[in-house]
Amino acid sequence: MNPAPLKRVEAIMPLSRDHHHGLLFAWKLKQGIRYGVAPERMAPYVAYFREAHLAPHFREEEELLFVHAPENEFVQQALREHVEIRRLAHIDATTTETAPLQQLADLVNDHIRFEERVLFPFLEKNLSEENLRAIGAALDAVHQPSDDNWEDAFWKKQTG
Repeated sequence: MNPAPLKRVEAIMPLSRDHHHGLLFAWKLKQGIRYGVAPERMAPYVAYFREAHLAPHFREEEELLFVHAPENEFVQQALREHVEIRRLAHIDATTTETAPLQQLADLVNDHIRFEERVLFPFLEKNLSEENLRAIGAALDAVHQPSDDNWEDAFWKKQTG
């Protein structure tokens, strides 16, 4: 049986949609590791994803959402995890180790699950309707949905 999809207020749906790409990013790294793909082949994808997805997403969360409850323990946890993800996502392009990639994939996965299951429901329950409308309007003005268009499908099992 599949769990019911998480309900999200419309105001922050763009951030939840971004989380889908983040979960795929983590899965792709884990698949690459599982299939023995060279870390230096995956490193450029990490740099691409960091700049095209993580940086704008974190900026929107931090500047538009988290500012409404800056002292909250869940917000503080998310901010600490953003710092750690940013650090881990600066992988040396010549790396030959998979451990940093695995750490990054695990943290991104766990972080998104935390935001979707704990932080976002908390904020939805505790922020006023006025704040949520303002957040939604601000996100509508700046959010640019993007696709993950990386061409090197290193996460697919190679045959032959």
